[in-house]
Amino acid sequence: MQEALSPNSPLVNLLPFALILGVFYFLLVRPQQQRAKEIEDMQAAIRQGDEIVTTGGLHGRVAKVNNDKTIFLEIAPKTQIRIDRDAVSRVARLEKTQEKSEVKS
Repeated sequence: MQEALSPNSPLVNLLPFALILGVFYFLLVRPQQQRAKEIEDMQAAIRQGDEIVTTGGLHGRVAKVNNDKTIFLEIAPKTQIRIDRDAVSRVARLEKTQEKSEVKS
């Protein structure tokens, strides 16, 4: 029993590496997974009439949700472009709703 816990034991030598891996997981990997899930949920909730910003910096209003992968974005009157849903970086509608709730508080 004492041999298993001696300073030269392989388990004692691996313990710092296991602790470092655990810290990396909770400080780096897990928050990134949560952020990816939030982005995925935001992109799935896009509806017609939402004001969005694409990853390329285009601002516009969703004119039509074509299917699960593409949407039509109106960037000027009578000017629509087709983009992938994955290209949306944020939804302005959500930001306006959050700002209003913060002002009321």
